[in-house]
Amino acid sequence: MARKIAVADHLKVVPTKDYRMDIIEQLEASRSKTLRYFELSEEQLARTYGPGKWPVRFVLHHIADSETVLNERIRRTISERRQVLWVFNQEDWARGLDYARMPLELSRDTFRAMRAGIIYLAREHYEKNGDLEYVHSETGVRTLKMEFEKVVWHNEQHLGQIEKALR
Repeated sequence: MARKIAVADHLKVVPTKDYRMDIIEQLEASRSKTLRYFELSEEQLARTYGPGKWPVRFVLHHIADSETVLNERIRRTISERRQVLWVFNQEDWARGLDYARMPLELSRDTFRAMRAGIIYLAREHYEKNGDLEYVHSETGVRTLKMEFEKVVWHNEQHLGQIEKALR
């Protein structure tokens, strides 16, 4: 069975049962896979997964930045009930933070720290408080459980792009 989970500006169909197996295991596995990609060569980091698409370097910066946004949403959902949380524009972040010049080590360290926090919070709150809600500025009401699942889903989508770029 599948359900729709709101993602960015559109809806994606995400298989529910995969996310219910073990969210912690999935968060840890995608963390390990992602961290390996921060060690790629400059040539590999410059590859893209398609014409006009971001290079791997930008995708890694974006994963780290998204992790900070998702981490904040999770923390605010736990702490400040039913808040309106705003969408972020990934293109503005890439341009404003100058992904081409930003040291990749900073994003690696940011990703590592944010994911550690998310894993801790998932252990504490995924089952116990998964029904807590917030309001996304574009997609409406979402639950804490959905946001933890989105962390894994979002990361896996970008890992697929990186793998495609490296083929």
